[in-house]
Amino acid sequence: MALILCIETATEVCSVALFRDETLLGIKESSERNVHSSMLTTFIGELVKSSAAGLGDLDVIAVSMGPGSFTGLRIGVAVSKGLCYALGKPMIAVPTLQAMAVGINLKFQISDFKAVGNNINQKSNILFCPMIDARRMEVYSAVYDQDDQEVREVRAEIIDAFSFQEFLADHLVVFGGEGASKCKSTLGNHPNALFIDDFKASARFMGPLAVNKFRGQEYESLAYFEPFYLKDFVAGKPRVKGLH
Repeated sequence: MALILCIETATEVCSVALFRDETLLGIKESSERNVHSSMLTTFIGELVKSSAAGLGDLDVIAVSMGPGSFTGLRIGVAVSKGLCYALGKPMIAVPTLQAMAVGINLKFQISDFKAVGNNINQKSNILFCPMIDARRMEVYSAVYDQDDQEVREVRAEIIDAFSFQEFLADHLVVFGGEGASKCKSTLGNHPNALFIDDFKASARFMGPLAVNKFRGQEYESLAYFEPFYLKDFVAGKPRVKGLH
């Protein structure tokens, strides 16, 4: 049985979870902004200590690979690489949106499906669309099926009234994530659109994907792996008092 440390820093959430195969042993996380650099290693230490295991007992480290926050992704990948180098352990990269789809799938209840009251009459006709705020008017999004398999690729896009029409025509599409809230006013009136409020990325949803990759030995190169940024980083101008 594999002991897997999962690290999620692609969004405002700083989250670390420990799994024994698919079984969640513990989790430490915070939604407070800008704590990734100060709290990530602390969370890891506290979590491993509370499990009565040592860092050397880990079999693999899984990191959320993006898309998402440029700074958050860099911090998560840097810490993961450092631990893997020091411990001699392999590293796995888990797509952030796919892990979020796992979580939305878990949170979606059959009662929600029955309450929609539309022309979708089979649970197999449900799709999941996780969204991450990409700033300005954009979101990072993708579409997944009931088996958490990608139906539409990851994109950075501006959402309008015509977005996802090819899926909403014949499927109930369940939206969730920090990016979904700013799209609710645009898409929320469609009878086949359902929004799960207050859903956020979390390392607790990475376990099933991480264990599958571990079993398939789908490891990343510690020397060459880079996060999936999707968009180029654009630095903002610093705000200095007295300057305009």
